[in-house]
Parts: sequence; C-alpha cells; structure tokens
Amino acid sequence: MGDEAVVANGAGLSQVERVVDTFVAPSKTFTDILRNRSWWLPFLLTVIVSLCVTLSIDHQTGFERVVENQIQASPKQTDSLASLTPEQRAARVHGMAVGYRYTSYCFPLLVLLFSAIAALGLWATFNFVLGAATTFGEMFCLWMYCSLPKLLIGLLTILTLFIGGNAEAFDLKNPVGTNLAYYLPDASPWLKSALSFFDVIGLWSLVLLVIGTAIIAKVSRGKAAAVVVGWWVIILVVSAAMAGVFS
Repeated sequence: MGDEAVVANGAGLSQVERVVDTFVAPSKTFTDILRNRSWWLPFLLTVIVSLCVTLSIDHQTGFERVVENQIQASPKQTDSLASLTPEQRAARVHGMAVGYRYTSYCFPLLVLLFSAIAALGLWATFNFVLGAATTFGEMFCLWMYCSLPKLLIGLLTILTLFIGGNAEAFDLKNPVGTNLAYYLPDASPWLKSALSFFDVIGLWSLVLLVIGTAIIAKVSRGKAAAVVVGWWVIILVVSAAMAGVFS
C-alpha cells in the first residue's frame, strides 16, 4: 500500500536508487516502474560489464583458445574438423574466433533483442491469458532490472580470468561455478544445458521476475509464478533438446 501511494503521489526513485533497491528492496523498484519506465542505467551497466568481460577474455585467454575449448566440448564439431588439413582447420578456427570476438563486443545489442523478445512473451501471456493490463514498456523495463544480478556473473568471470584462471579450461558459455552444469563438465550436452538453468544467480533473477510481474500486472504472486516459472521450464526443455541435437 505504501509503495502504491508513492507512485500515486508522483514521488519516485532516482535511477541509482532503483538499481540499489533491486538488490535490497525490489518491490520499491518494481512499483516505481509503474511511474517511470526508464531503463537506461541497467543497460549502461550491462554495456560496461560486458565490455570489460570481452576485453578480459581477449587479453587473458584469446578467442582462438575460446573456440578450441568449445570444439573440444562438442563431439560433432570435433568430428567435422577432423577431416580438414591443418591449414584448413587453422583457418576455420580463426574465422570462428573472429565471429566470437565480434559477437562478444556486440553482446549489449543481443541483450536488447533478447530482452525485447522475453518482455513481449511475458506481456502477451499476462494480458491475453490472465487478463492483465500491462504494457510492453513496463515489462521490458522490468526485465532489464530483474537481469541486474546476472552482472555478477560478468564480474566473477573477470575475477576468475585475472586470478588463477586456466585458459585451457575456460568455457565462454559457462565461465563461473554458479550452476550445477559447471561441476559436471563431462556430462552429456543436453544434461549440461538443463543443469545450467539451476544457477544461483539465474534463480535470483527468476524470483525477482515473479515479484515484479505480480506488481506490474497486478496479479497474485502465485499467478505470476505460474507464468514466469512456466516459461522457464519451457525454455529449459527446448534448450536441452537443442543441445542434445546440435552439440
């Protein structure tokens, strides 16, 4: 009731306060989104952290080493390169490394694209299935704030790379041990994909999303959890199936 009164009276949080409250008092941040759908600061932080991660990988590991590690983790890629001459293989790896490098530097743009798709899915589900009256802008802003804990993975990646990181063991897709898959490197691809969803920081963001969608869509947390966790399970199953087929 108090948070709703703040929105109704026009008083609001600053962008810095919203970022801080996402970690310590998330309901305040999410209620404030009803007043102001600005998301520039979470995105700016994403740009800064992702750029620092990419520069750290480029300097400490190198993207050709990253590619070699990904090839070793994928039996199908290993088999496809086995028939090439050393010169052809080197050229292929170099081309893949260039692709990985440019993709990593463009990661913030991919974040915007993925966030837009995720927000659209949530907006459509809450509005057309539960009869809520949310807007796409509110859901997009909410997603950006709920994703803030994931920046900790980037910071941990940087720390790992500079303090005793093993370049030959570095996995760009799963760089730090915040999830179950990290501790089972020899598991089958589909199982590793599924276990990667059981990530401490990822689940933190999931809980924030349940709290936030309940506020934004004005539904119970039980209904919000059903939607958010339902989508999480669907994506988990699809990702694991794709990993099993293509890895």
